[in-house]
Amino acid sequence: MVAPIGAPRVLLRRLREIMAEPESPQTRLDRIVVQIAAIMVAEVCSIYLCRKDGSLELFATEGLKPEAVHFTHMTRGEGLVGRIAETAEPMNLSDAQSHPAFSYRPETGEDSYNSFLGVPVLRAGHTLGVLTIQNKARRHYYEEEVEALQTTAMVLAELIISGKMANVEDVAVEFIHQNHLQLNGIPLSEGIALGHVVLHEPRVVVNKLIAEDVALERGRIRTAISKLRLTVDDMLARGDISATGEHRDILETYRMFAYDRGWGDRLHEAVATGLTAEAAIERVQNDTRARMLRQKDPYLRERLHDLDDLSNRLLRILAGKTTAASKEALPDHTILVARHMGAAELLDYDRKKLRGLVLEEGTTSSHVVIVARALGIAAIGKISGAVDKVDTNNAVIVDAITGQFHIRPTNEIIKAYSDKVRFRAKRQEQYKEIKQQPALTLDGKKIDLMVNAGLLVDMPLLEESGADGIGLYRTELQFMVSPTLPRLNAQKENYAKIIQAAQGKPIVFRTLDIGGDKLLPYLRHQKEENPALGWRAVRIGLDRPGLFRRQIRALLLASEGRELRVMLPMISQVSELDAAVELIHKEVAFVKQHRNFSSENLKIGIMIEVPSLLWQLDHILAKVDFVSVGSNDLKQFIFAADRSNVMVNERFDTLSPAFLKVLRQIVLATQKHDVALGLCGEMAGRPLEAMALIGLGFTCLSMAPAYIGPVKSMILSLKAAEIQAYILSGIETQKETLRPALEEFARTNEISI
Repeated sequence: MVAPIGAPRVLLRRLREIMAEPESPQTRLDRIVVQIAAIMVAEVCSIYLCRKDGSLELFATEGLKPEAVHFTHMTRGEGLVGRIAETAEPMNLSDAQSHPAFSYRPETGEDSYNSFLGVPVLRAGHTLGVLTIQNKARRHYYEEEVEALQTTAMVLAELIISGKMANVEDVAVEFIHQNHLQLNGIPLSEGIALGHVVLHEPRVVVNKLIAEDVALERGRIRTAISKLRLTVDDMLARGDISATGEHRDILETYRMFAYDRGWGDRLHEAVATGLTAEAAIERVQNDTRARMLRQKDPYLRERLHDLDDLSNRLLRILAGKTTAASKEALPDHTILVARHMGAAELLDYDRKKLRGLVLEEGTTSSHVVIVARALGIAAIGKISGAVDKVDTNNAVIVDAITGQFHIRPTNEIIKAYSDKVRFRAKRQEQYKEIKQQPALTLDGKKIDLMVNAGLLVDMPLLEESGADGIGLYRTELQFMVSPTLPRLNAQKENYAKIIQAAQGKPIVFRTLDIGGDKLLPYLRHQKEENPALGWRAVRIGLDRPGLFRRQIRALLLASEGRELRVMLPMISQVSELDAAVELIHKEVAFVKQHRNFSSENLKIGIMIEVPSLLWQLDHILAKVDFVSVGSNDLKQFIFAADRSNVMVNERFDTLSPAFLKVLRQIVLATQKHDVALGLCGEMAGRPLEAMALIGLGFTCLSMAPAYIGPVKSMILSLKAAEIQAYILSGIETQKETLRPALEEFARTNEISI
C-alpha cells in the first residue's frame, strides 16, 4: 500500500484539528502517531525525542508495543533512529534489519517490520527527535512519501517547542529558545549588563504553519522570490560597488544562491505540501542548515550565512518588514545582538536605553567597539551563533569581564550577577576615593591620565573619572550622528560647548577621521578593497580641502583665544603634514582678519599610526608640537592584521617584543626632540599594558573613562624605575610575548592590575 496523493495536506489538516482540542501533550502525541500511520498507510508510526542527556526516548507509537513508550532509549548514532538524529538525514530502507546500523530492541516488537522510513524533527538546524514509519512488506517509500513525512516533522518541531506536544522539561530544547544557555566569547568593552534582547536585524517569527489556500501561498512565495532577486540585482548594480574584487565575488555568490533553481523548487515543493509560504521557507532553511552544519569544509559552512540571510530576507519581504530593528521603541535595558555592525549603526540607537552589545564577530579594536567603549556599553564578541540562539525580548546577561553570554538565565544566575554588579559598584566607589589624587608612582613619577571622548554627553565623565584632560576627542562622531553635513556654525557651537565643559583642562581635537568603517551617509565614498589602507582620515581632508578647512575654522573660532590642540590622523609622510599645516595656517590668517587670535595658542600634533613614520621621525618631530601613538592602527599595520578581522586580530599581542620595541623607538625620538608624547589606543586602558607603557617611558595615556580608576590604582602601587628596568631588559631577551612575565612581575611586587 502507498500513501495517497495529497497525504501531506490531509496530515496537516488533522494535526490542526488535534492541536485545537484541550488535551495533554502525551494524549496529543498518541493521537498524532495514529493519524500519521493511517494516512501514510503504515503499520507502525513512532516519535522519538532527544532528551537533555543526549539520548533518544520513544515518546509515542502506533504499532509497536505500548509498554516500550518512555522505556526504550538509545544514544545518538545508535541504531537507525540514532543515526538519523546524528546525521539529520532521512533513511529510507526496504530491509531495515539487514542494515549494519540496525539495533534490535526486543521490548518494541519491531522484528516483524522490514521497510523503514525515518526523518529528523528539525528546528534551526538542530535535531529535536526522529519521526518514523514502518511496514512488514519490503519496499522503498516514494519521494512524495518522504516529503510528506518531512513536512509533518517540521510542524511537529514547532509544536514541540511550544510545549503542546511534550513537557519542555523532558526534552533537550536548550538550543531552541527555552532553557538557560551559556555562550563564551571575548570581552570587548568591560562591564556587566542585565537586560532584554533586541536583534539588530530581527527575524520574522512564523506563527501560521498550515496553509488554508495552497494556490494563494504559491503566488505569495513566487512574488517574494521575484522581489528578493530584484533587491540582490540592485545591490550589485549600485555605483559604489566596484566591478572586481573579493567582495564582488561574495555578492555574485549571493546572487547565485538567490537565482538557484533548486532552492526555488524546494520552496515551491514545500508550499505544495500544504505549508504557508513562511513555513515553507523555514522548512527548507531547516533542512539546508542541518546539512551544512555537518559539513567540514569551512567554505561551505560559511555559505550557510548567505543562505540564512536570503531566507530571512525572504521572510521579511513576505511580512513587509524592514531589515533593521526599531530604534525608537527600545526597552529600557536593551542588549543589542548582531552578527556584525558598523560604528555609525550603533550610534543610531538610543544610548540611554542601551546597556549591552553582543557580536558574533567584532574585535577589541574595531570601531564599533571603540564607540561602545566610549558610550560605556558592556560588549562581548566572537559569540558564535548568538543571533540564532536568542529571541527578541529574551532575558540575557552580558558579562564583558569573562566574555560570557547568558541567555534566559535562571533566577540563581540573575541573583549572582546582581551581586556582581553591586560588587563592581563598590569598586567604583573605591576608585572615586582616589580620583582627586594625582597619578603618581611610588617613586614619584607623574603620569597624565586622559580620557577619550567624542560627544558632548561624554563631558561629565571628565570630572567623574578624575582625568587630567581629553587626550583624544573624536570629532567625527558629531558628523556620524548628524543626518546632514554639519555647517560651520553648528561645528563651532559644538566645539565651544566642549571647551567650556572641560573647564580649562586640555583637549586634543583629532580632525575628521572618517573612511574605513566610519562612512558618512551623506558623503559619497567609493567602495574599496582594503578600506583600512585606503581613502580615509587626513587623506580625505587633503582631497576635500573645503571640508577640512571648515572644521579647522570652526575649531579656531570656538577656541576664542584659549589654547587649541589639533591632531592630524593617518599622516604617512612629511609632505602630508606640510600640506595640512599650510591649510591650517590659511584658516589662522582668515580668523586673524576678523578677530584677535594668537598663533601661539595653536598647537599642532599628529597621530603616529602608520609605520612609514618610524623612518621619518627626525624630520616630522621637528615640525610638530606633540604626537600621540594610535596603537590600534599601528598594531594592525605592523602585524598586517586587520583590526576588524576576528581570525587574525587576536593572533598578535601588543606586549610582544617586536611591538614594544617600536613604541620604545618612538619614546626615544620624542625625548630627543623634546616633543610631548601620549598614547590613545586600546592598550592604554588596560592596567597590565599601561604598566608596560610606563616602563617604556610613556607619561601620558588616554583611555575610556571607565578605565581611569583601574589604571590609576595600578600606578599608585608601581615603582616606575623598577618596571622600566624590567621591561627594557625583557624586550631584548624575550622572544615571545612579555605578558606572562609582566603578570608575574605585578604579582611579585603587589601591583594592582
